[in-house]
Amino acid sequence: MSLFRTAALSCRVLPALRCLSAGYSASRTTLYVQGQSPEPRIREYFYYLDHQGQLFLDDTKVKNFVTCFKDKEFLVFFFSRLRSNQSGRYEEDFPFLSLCGRERNFLRCDDRPLVFTHLLQVPAEPEGIMGEKELLSYCGGAEKLTVPFCPEALYMHPISGRLYHPSSQRAGGAGLVRSALAIELSSFFVYAAEPGQSGQPTHFIWGGQKHTLTNELARFFPSEEGGSRHQGGQGK
Repeated sequence: MSLFRTAALSCRVLPALRCLSAGYSASRTTLYVQGQSPEPRIREYFYYLDHQGQLFLDDTKVKNFVTCFKDKEFLVFFFSRLRSNQSGRYEEDFPFLSLCGRERNFLRCDDRPLVFTHLLQVPAEPEGIMGEKELLSYCGGAEKLTVPFCPEALYMHPISGRLYHPSSQRAGGAGLVRSALAIELSSFFVYAAEPGQSGQPTHFIWGGQKHTLTNELARFFPSEEGGSRHQGGQGK
């Protein structure tokens, strides 16, 4: 995977910044060196995922579209191997890990370790029985990194207003929907008319059907953490 990594890796010892996720926090005390070798023939690298689904080397000073990783093959390789960090190293500060042979790639995130960026329409099978399928694509992988779109499982956080959708359990069970896509989907939500309701949507109209939202992802967001971790809503 190092073939896809930028050549200008930093060799400085750097503090890991705090992860502002709902549930994935990090301290400011972790020290590391990009490409360090704690054991013979082992290399360790450190990454950061922002709330738009852009992946960076963690110590990149200016994080924007120019400096993020854009190679699709690399992104598919990285995120298809992503799982909870149970390595005994940097578990608090970098809660996720992607293994690549003898490389350990540690990941921290602004919110969640998977960010859904596009809704894809997949053509029907030759028989045409099932019609088109809808998939959510994440983290720059296009059709290579997807989960089936489940409209009833969309969850709008009651404090931040951010939108989430189920992801694989290996990646924490819930993925963030990128703000641009969330705005596109927002017009399909239905809210309760009665006063005194929570302000969260109750239904989602999609494919000619009115889906009752299950709010099954609420369990991933303890209420006492929601207000302090997300300020200003989806666009921040």
